[in-house]
Amino acid sequence: MKAIIFDFDGTLANTLPICYYSFQSVFKEFDNKELSSEEIKAMFGPSETGIIRENLINHNKEKAIEKFYESYLEKHHHFVESNLEIEDLLTYIKGLGIKLGIVTGKAKRSLDISLKALQMEELFDVIITGDDVQFPKPHPEGVNKALSILNVQKEEAVFIGDSEADILAGVQAGIFTIGVQWLENYQADDFITKPNQIFTKIMDFKHSLKNLNYSMYSGELK
Repeated sequence: MKAIIFDFDGTLANTLPICYYSFQSVFKEFDNKELSSEEIKAMFGPSETGIIRENLINHNKEKAIEKFYESYLEKHHHFVESNLEIEDLLTYIKGLGIKLGIVTGKAKRSLDISLKALQMEELFDVIITGDDVQFPKPHPEGVNKALSILNVQKEEAVFIGDSEADILAGVQAGIFTIGVQWLENYQADDFITKPNQIFTKIMDFKHSLKNLNYSMYSGELK
């Protein structure tokens, strides 16, 4: 195994609540519409700017986008806390000499806010955001692009995410794909597209990496 590529929201950081809050603020102010977390989750796929441009009725979309980022930055510390288990996992993986990547639907602007707030800015060898692809997840473009930049074959890497779109993107890219439900807020209670493995605890995944006999044939991390 040469690389582990992660989704971000709901996988590496418990950022879904700040996403929901910021979108709710925007749609309330500009469309006078109260949206539930589930309604917002159903819009996920494009970046935050794409979601607003595609779903907001109000014509002042650029102002609404700015409102989203203002809310995201202002309230980030209130909604998102550092996760010591995630920090330990990422440090451990780097210590094994394995490359780290992110493939996220988030726009670069919001991801940068979160990475800076959580002091993760220098950890990753490649970052692919929603701004960097033509086709968002579940399309495999982002995963394939990350593999290409890392110069890693799909057989040498793992993709980890918490949503159905993540799993489908990984499967379509032909990469070993892991579904996770290990943070307080995650997107999929059940995966329609079955990942190679599912982890509900960060430490269980970390322990599985202690022996790096990685078998694509058995579909197991031993």
